[in-house]
Amino acid sequence: MKKNLILLFALLLGLAGFASAQNLNPVGIWTNADKKANFEIYKCGDKLCGKIVSLAVPNDPETGKPKTDTMNPDVKLRTRPRLGLVFMQGFQYDDDNKWDDGKIYDPESGKTYSCYMKMENANTMEVKGYIGFSLIGKSQVWTRVK
Repeated sequence: MKKNLILLFALLLGLAGFASAQNLNPVGIWTNADKKANFEIYKCGDKLCGKIVSLAVPNDPETGKPKTDTMNPDVKLRTRPRLGLVFMQGFQYDDDNKWDDGKIYDPESGKTYSCYMKMENANTMEVKGYIGFSLIGKSQVWTRVK
């Protein structure tokens, strides 16, 4: 009887650990290593998206006005504010705490990349932008903002 209780307890602990590993979720506020901005990852339909929610330097140093999307290849979009800009779209849960098939836009260069997000733990995730194959690209570690 005692062995059965110990076995049951061990099994429950194992299931609890497995469940918490499956609950890693990128929804929330994040910053990258540069800490130039904070980003909100949120649900948009059945996928995840991301927008800029704060900037360390919100105003253009030359004009003193709020930063805009000046590098956008679409001239019509160059006056839209960076603050609130949806720059990540289309992320679907893949497997093993990874959201894939997304796109990430870099307002500093005006370029868009394929992207995935992979949770490392509850407070850090790898974000990788790439062209073509995910083996070649640039990764950043983002940290959850409390």
